[in-house]
Amino acid sequence: MAIRSALINVMCKAADKAARSLRRDFGEVEQLQVSQKGPADFVSTADHKAEKLIKEELKKGRPNFGFLMEESGVEAGTDPDTRWIVDPLDGTSNFLHGIPHFCISIALEVKGEITAGVIFDPIKDELFYAEKGAGAFLNDRRIRVSGRKNLNESLLSTGIPFRGHGHIDRFQRQIEKAMRETAGIRRFGAAALDLAYVACGRYEGFWEEFLSPWDIAAGLLLVKEAGGYVSDLKGKPVDLALGEILATNNTLHAPIQNLVGH
Repeated sequence: MAIRSALINVMCKAADKAARSLRRDFGEVEQLQVSQKGPADFVSTADHKAEKLIKEELKKGRPNFGFLMEESGVEAGTDPDTRWIVDPLDGTSNFLHGIPHFCISIALEVKGEITAGVIFDPIKDELFYAEKGAGAFLNDRRIRVSGRKNLNESLLSTGIPFRGHGHIDRFQRQIEKAMRETAGIRRFGAAALDLAYVACGRYEGFWEEFLSPWDIAAGLLLVKEAGGYVSDLKGKPVDLALGEILATNNTLHAPIQNLVGH
């Protein structure tokens, strides 16, 4: 069993507090006040409550760090090199439709590099975390990417463009190639959990474009620390600001990139 560092403990405590709030709200999803944030992109009172709880807890544990948060944006800390990147509810549409597949994602960025990440699925009670150089874990047990070496055995995950988001023509080309070569494609609607699932070997690969930094920051580190590979669709290092990612196990990065790259 893993021994969590003080930093990971701070992050896990924040995720746990938000999870309790989200679980309560999920039980009353019909009563939630919902406002429309953009085309097919909703934000609820649950989001804001969870973010507030995370922020309070992280500030208590590390008062000098700044924030980049989905709902409340950027807040500078007294330490200019270090900030939290937080998504209080990844999978908002699932949440609002009563689908029990969503998570909390918290990452720590130090001088532009992600050094720690936590992804917590409060419904399945699955806590994924990683720290740079220390491996990746699920509920305190070490995880590794899948050992599969053939595309025809591989399960891939992605996001599907929807109203006002994404590049439909390019996606259709990617999906057609992937369907012909792989064992299947899944679309579960929470990018952070897709990355966590690559890290623990449930998927051989995940790709998506037009994501936000808080969707991918923690998951990117999880995949790396679990022995996988992460790049953009061209094979270059991921730029969080561009939001394009391909994450795979340690043998199929090039073959999957050939299917979905551009």
